Amino acid sequence: MSNFTYTLIQLHKRLDDQIRGELKQRVPDSFKLLRLKKLRLRIKDRLHASMRRFQPA
Repeated sequence: MSNFTYTLIQLHKRLDDQIRGELKQRVPDSFKLLRLKKLRLRIKDRLHASMRRFQPA
Protein backbone atom coordinates (compact mmCIF):
# COMPACT_ATOMS: atom_id res chain seq x y z
CA MET A 1 0.00 0.00 0.00
CA SER A 2 1.39 3.38 -0.98
CA ASN A 3 1.58 6.39 1.32
CA PHE A 4 -1.05 8.13 -0.80
CA THR A 5 -3.50 5.25 -0.38
CA TYR A 6 -2.85 5.06 3.34
CA THR A 7 -3.45 8.81 3.70
CA LEU A 8 -6.74 8.56 1.80
CA ILE A 9 -7.89 5.69 4.02
CA GLN A 10 -7.04 7.67 7.14
CA LEU A 11 -8.88 10.75 5.84
CA HIS A 12 -11.94 8.64 5.01
CA LYS A 13 -11.93 7.14 8.52
CA ARG A 14 -11.59 10.57 10.13
CA LEU A 15 -14.52 11.89 8.09
CA ASP A 16 -16.62 8.85 9.08
CA ASP A 17 -15.87 9.60 12.74
CA GLN A 18 -16.81 13.27 12.31
CA ILE A 19 -20.07 12.34 10.57
CA ARG A 20 -20.97 9.89 13.34
CA GLY A 21 -20.16 12.51 15.96
CA GLU A 22 -22.33 15.11 14.26
CA LEU A 23 -25.22 12.65 13.94
CA LYS A 24 -25.06 12.02 17.71
CA GLN A 25 -25.69 15.71 18.40
CA ARG A 26 -29.11 16.62 19.67
CA VAL A 27 -29.65 18.82 16.61
CA PRO A 28 -27.19 17.81 13.86
CA ASP A 29 -26.02 20.60 11.57
CA SER A 30 -27.36 19.54 8.18
CA PHE A 31 -25.00 21.81 6.23
CA LYS A 32 -21.97 20.47 8.08
CA LEU A 33 -23.16 16.91 7.44
CA LEU A 34 -23.65 17.64 3.76
CA ARG A 35 -20.13 19.11 3.47
CA LEU A 36 -18.56 16.18 5.34
CA LYS A 37 -20.42 13.59 3.26
CA LYS A 38 -19.46 15.24 -0.02
CA LEU A 39 -15.82 15.36 1.07
CA ARG A 40 -15.95 11.72 2.15
CA LEU A 41 -17.39 10.75 -1.26
CA ARG A 42 -14.60 12.66 -3.06
CA ILE A 43 -12.00 10.83 -0.95
CA LYS A 44 -13.70 7.48 -1.66
CA ASP A 45 -13.72 8.18 -5.41
CA ARG A 46 -10.03 9.06 -5.40
CA LEU A 47 -9.24 5.96 -3.36
CA HIS A 48 -11.07 3.71 -5.82
CA ALA A 49 -9.41 5.42 -8.77
CA SER A 50 -5.96 4.89 -7.27
CA MET A 51 -6.74 1.23 -6.55
CA ARG A 52 -7.86 0.62 -10.15
CA ARG A 53 -4.61 2.13 -11.42
CA PHE A 54 -2.53 -0.46 -9.57
CA GLN A 55 -4.54 -3.57 -10.41
CA PRO A 56 -2.98 -5.86 -13.01
CA ALA A 57 -4.87 -6.28 -16.27
